[in-house]
Amino acid sequence: MTDAQTGAVDIDHLRGWIGQEMTAEDVITPRLAAGLAATLNHDRAPALGEVAPAAIHWCLAPPTEPMHALGPDGHPARGGFLPPVPLPRRMWAGGALEFGAPLRVGDRVTMRSRVAEVTAKTGRSGALVFVTVMHEVSGPAGHALTERQDIVYRGEGALAATPATPDGVPQPTRALIADPVLLFRYSALTFNSHRIHYDQPYATKVEGYAGLVVHGPLQATLMLDLAREKAVGRRLVRFTFRGVSPLTEGPVHLHSEPGEARLWVADGSGRTTMVADLVWADQDFSPSDSLP
Repeated sequence: MTDAQTGAVDIDHLRGWIGQEMTAEDVITPRLAAGLAATLNHDRAPALGEVAPAAIHWCLAPPTEPMHALGPDGHPARGGFLPPVPLPRRMWAGGALEFGAPLRVGDRVTMRSRVAEVTAKTGRSGALVFVTVMHEVSGPAGHALTERQDIVYRGEGALAATPATPDGVPQPTRALIADPVLLFRYSALTFNSHRIHYDQPYATKVEGYAGLVVHGPLQATLMLDLAREKAVGRRLVRFTFRGVSPLTEGPVHLHSEPGEARLWVADGSGRTTMVADLVWADQDFSPSDSLP
């Protein structure tokens, strides 16, 4: 791929980050579990020793760079654990989770991360760089989950076109409002300082979104929370999710197919923003074939 195609991205240099590793530890404190439970609108927080809320690992061991080490978008500056991709816009494009032993309130958790792949492509909005990170999460009970995290970087051009609103909008399984308070709470829980989630002038005038952006992990967490509620007694072994179009502040509709094999998130007009496929323990599944 030429420099003209990638916007002068030196992909060979960036691929030098493949294999970069990092290990971090954190504790699922009762306060953290209570905060996530409250953000998910649960009336009761799990007690010490009980199973923690869905996807609480995304609240653990976040980067805690000092203010002078942040970039203009609020993220930590490039070139540490992640490669220094020169494209200015970045977002969480999706990923996959494979579950082992559940994480519980009070657990000390170890997270081992590795840059697995770096690739460049050209999309409708110009140059794109995809970075794949693998995370291994373990607790006192052993392996808790394996995660593939897909991050996409793009230039300052227009966002990719969003899908058209469907003619027939189905009734959601669950509905909520993603207002600035919800986005603030989740940003605080995950120590996420990306300005698209709380700085409306920046989100709309600089990055070109229609409003404040709902976090990709928050959308995935809401789907996992819904799956856990509807599938009592079943064990989830794999959850794969992919962002389809940006979701901005306002109505959020969660949908599920019978059997909870597929879930998706839509905005108030019915436009799909994220889809997820689920595999349960009573289905045919080979963990060794699922994640790189």
